Amino acid sequence: MSKIAIFLANGFEEIEGLTVVDICRRCGLTIDMVSITEEKQVMGSHKIPVTADMTLSQVNFEEYDCLVLPGGGQGTKNLEACEPLMQQIDAFYASGKYIAAICAAPSIFGHRGILKGKRACAYPCFEDHLEGAAVTAGPVEVDGNVITSRGMGTSIPFGLEIAGVFCGQDKADACAHAIVFQP
Repeated sequence: MSKIAIFLANGFEEIEGLTVVDICRRCGLTIDMVSITEEKQVMGSHKIPVTADMTLSQVNFEEYDCLVLPGGGQGTKNLEACEPLMQQIDAFYASGKYIAAICAAPSIFGHRGILKGKRACAYPCFEDHLEGAAVTAGPVEVDGNVITSRGMGTSIPFGLEIAGVFCGQDKADACAHAIVFQP
């Protein structure tokens, strides 16, 4: 079974992170919330404390099939400053494993040269950071092993797209129906 990790940094956008976790778990996927610090409690951008399942030092990256980065302005800066995580993002991308980011976080992929020649989207004021990408206004873009999305309002389609990749489109569609999501 596929295993996903979503990384939480202080200042992360709560809805973007937790929606992905909720949808993946509803679809029967294993998704671990990982704090990038040695503290399990992470403060979201709207001062909502969230308790992660584990800390970065506890992660065995070989066990995972996808790494997910939620947005939030400060959260994105904190994720990008976490060099051990950035090394894993690069390694996952290079090996063909999935990486996903939403809102401001796709800018990290742009800064790392991951988006060259790929379709991608991000929160509108971060689109100029998608270096080399064919920028779209779609809610979610999947190009190869890279999944990007635009922001809080696209969190459900983003979560459903990730779930669809790992448990099949039928199961993701059933989840969308169950949560009364109407695109």
